[in-house]
This record gives sequence, structure tokens and C-alpha cells, in this order.
Amino acid sequence: MTKAVFFDWFNTLAQYYPPREEMHANACREVGIEVAEGKLSRGLLLADQFYVDENARSPIKKRSLQEQIEVYAQYECIVLKEAGVEISDEMALRIMQKFAGAFSKFDFVLFDDVLATFEVLKQRGLVLGLISNIDRDIMPSCQELGLASYLGFVVTSQEVGSEKPHPPIFLAALERAGVKASEAMYVGDHYGTDVVGAREIGMEGVLLDRYDLFQEVTDCPRIKTLAEVVGHL
Repeated sequence: MTKAVFFDWFNTLAQYYPPREEMHANACREVGIEVAEGKLSRGLLLADQFYVDENARSPIKKRSLQEQIEVYAQYECIVLKEAGVEISDEMALRIMQKFAGAFSKFDFVLFDDVLATFEVLKQRGLVLGLISNIDRDIMPSCQELGLASYLGFVVTSQEVGSEKPHPPIFLAALERAGVKASEAMYVGDHYGTDVVGAREIGMEGVLLDRYDLFQEVTDCPRIKTLAEVVGHL
């Protein structure tokens, strides 16, 4: 029986504001590239998956400066290629530098289905928690967005010193919740980091595929809205 449900943060519960599409389009414009915001959405999602996969393979922050630069350049190339724009690594880095200035001023906003779903889960008496590979304290954001009252705890990679998909961060969440792995479910938007990571320690993993990017995934529950979590308890 499921006693606890844990969630990823970015692209699962929350997204950036201003939208990244807007910030990226502005950064491109500053270096002379015109691209419509609407054409950047899919590229950003695919680039996110590339980044998460790379980080799971070897933590990017622990790589050499040159290796980090190569990852960020490839990230930006993926974003723009999906928008039909081919750029050099040098141009990618120029765009990233412009984007970084705007990105330092972002806020988070919740997806529309989050609070209503959390209310249903809370009424069922489930322990709710947050597990995120983030290097900042997100509790202030949770409080500001009205989410903190639903959460039993927040576990971040900054706190634990280990990132998903590695076991320590998941095990820390189980300890905080006071439940066994077989009694917990983890919901996230990345198959390898979230679903596989959770399953490796015995938790059930649910893939939240808001943008229908992972139709090939068939070995775990795949949902398109957070509200569908309730049907998998």
C-alpha cells in the first residue's frame, strides 16, 4: 500500500517565470538571431533531457571547465536546432552568456494542476515530499507558492551531497518520511533520473510526460497530468 508520494521539482511541479522561451529569444536577439518563442519549447525540453543524462553520467559541476563549456554549448545547439537554427559552439556560448544574466533573476510558478492534486493526496493521508537535484533552498519558493503546507519535507542534492539517480537522495527521503521503499512512489519528468533511480531502491517510479515526449516508455506508468497520479495509488 502506498503511504508516501515524492515529487521532482522542475518541470514536474514548477516551471520558470519569466518563461525560458522568452529569456532565450531575448538572448538570441541580442546576438542578432531572431527566433520565435514558440519554436523554442521543444528544443528546451530535449536539451533538458540531454543535460540530465549528462549529469547522471558524470556530475557536470565536477568536470573540468572546458568539459562544462562543451556541455553548455551542446545544450544551446540542441535548443536552436529544434527551432530550425544551426549555430556554432562559439555562438552557442555567446547566447548562453546573455541568457545567464536574465536567468539569474527568474522565479518559479506552479503548473495549474499541482495544488488541486496535492489537496486530494493530503486528504487521503499520504506523506508528501519533494526530492530535487537543485543547489539552492527551494523552501522559500514552496512557501510563497502555497505548497509548503502540503509537504512533509524537502530533500535536495545540496543538502544530501548526492544527486538523482543515485540512491542516497532517495534513501534520505524515505528516512524523512518514515516509510519503506515499497510503500513509496516517486513522480518525475525524466525516465533515467527519476523512474530508474527510484526503482533501483525499490520505490515505484511514475513518469510525468506533460509534453508527450516519451511515447516509447512502456515499462512504467506514464501520465500527462499530475492529477493522474491519484489513479496509480
